[in-house]
Amino acid sequence: MSIDNPAPRLSGFGLADWLCLAAAPTFAMMALLTAAYGDHDMTCMSGASVLSGMAPMYLLMAAFHLAPWLRLVPRPG
Repeated sequence: MSIDNPAPRLSGFGLADWLCLAAAPTFAMMALLTAAYGDHDMTCMSGASVLSGMAPMYLLMAAFHLAPWLRLVPRPG
């Protein structure tokens, strides 16, 4: 990594690369919005699992789409 360009990995990004980076934050935001404003009838049912519903699914999708973000982390050496 050079001092002149602090983010050399972002300089050659195309549209598809930016779309890959947009997936994880979008799913994380959808999980937060669903948890805050979603339908709470499923959580009030007896026997309903904490892992059931849309918010955990969106969090799982966000976790699976973290790979492009992890590729941007600078490696020592």
